[in-house]
Amino acid sequence: MKKIAISIGDLNGIGLELALRAHAEVRKHCYPIYCINENMLGWGAALLGLDVPSDFEIRDCGKVFEIEAGVCSAEAGESSYDSFITAVALAKSNEVSGIVTLPINKESWAMAGLEYKGHTDALSDLLGCEAIMMLGCEEMFTILYTHHIPLRDVPHEIKAKKLKPFLLKVYEELGVERIGVLGLNPHAGDHGVIGDEDEEIEKAILKANHFLEREVFFGPLVPDTAFSKANRENFTYYVCMYHDQGLIPLKTLYFDESINVSLNAGVVRTSVDHGTAFDIAYKDGNPSMLSYVNAVNEAVKLATGKAILTF
Repeated sequence: MKKIAISIGDLNGIGLELALRAHAEVRKHCYPIYCINENMLGWGAALLGLDVPSDFEIRDCGKVFEIEAGVCSAEAGESSYDSFITAVALAKSNEVSGIVTLPINKESWAMAGLEYKGHTDALSDLLGCEAIMMLGCEEMFTILYTHHIPLRDVPHEIKAKKLKPFLLKVYEELGVERIGVLGLNPHAGDHGVIGDEDEEIEKAILKANHFLEREVFFGPLVPDTAFSKANRENFTYYVCMYHDQGLIPLKTLYFDESINVSLNAGVVRTSVDHGTAFDIAYKDGNPSMLSYVNAVNEAVKLATGKAILTF
């Protein structure tokens, strides 16, 4: 059975509760190694009123600090980062076959002095790669060309010479033959009437398809109809120009089912597709475990070389 490292996320959030409640189910699919300080595990479990399973193997890391449910803190940010880099180290040394990350809080990371905006950015730096963020489930996947950058900066990133290699890398990673590419502006720019970024997107699509010698990428798709029922009959995979363009429809339609997958990272990494849920942390909010269990299942599939994202 494959070993999978689980980074526990922000201990002021729901990550630990997910790990404890889902452990029996996760254990059916892999041998999990949880990256968490032993004392923090005991304290957090006590606060939750949950027992730590006897086969709950940990890799001790991070410092002891006061758990404050639902609170952003530098200590929680540092702890979640320590858990993450411990999981990455286990993957780099081949002690595990993949990583599953539970949710971190970006503000807490910033308070801890970390420059990364999230796991994907950190992976890119730590592993010397250009990790690509893809989120979704069997019914629909969204691939983010830009993700954690200010919206005002997105248009400056949309150049055919940058987008074309991104599209080709997406194809290389997924190997699927039909991928929709969203435009940026209303009506996909109306042929330059509403901005010229969509003309750059069209150029990138044409050049990528020319390189592949067949039509794989389609678009630019008009953003306000790209995720309509009719379009979703034609496409499962969508390349989106910015974070909310892809995440709003995905989370509206498939919030509980969706997971996050890092493509082009050099290691298998999946994650839940939601945040720390500070509003229900340590409050018996009964968080849904579906995204987490799906993330573990997919990590195991990827680690064993099975077809990507088959669920």
